[in-house]
Amino acid sequence: MPLEAGFLEILACPACHAPLKEQEAELICTGQDCGLAYPVRDGIPVLLVDEARRPA
Repeated sequence: MPLEAGFLEILACPACHAPLKEQEAELICTGQDCGLAYPVRDGIPVLLVDEARRPA
């Protein structure tokens, strides 16, 4: 389920504060040095650094 555009505009990575972009069932940090991927469960973003997937 895609997030509303206005909602996505106000979200930021909790680790580096860079904007997030939606990709499938995750929100990906756009920060060059960060790149964490946060899960979206049941339409709710889980913006916890401990729950984030590290970049490959």
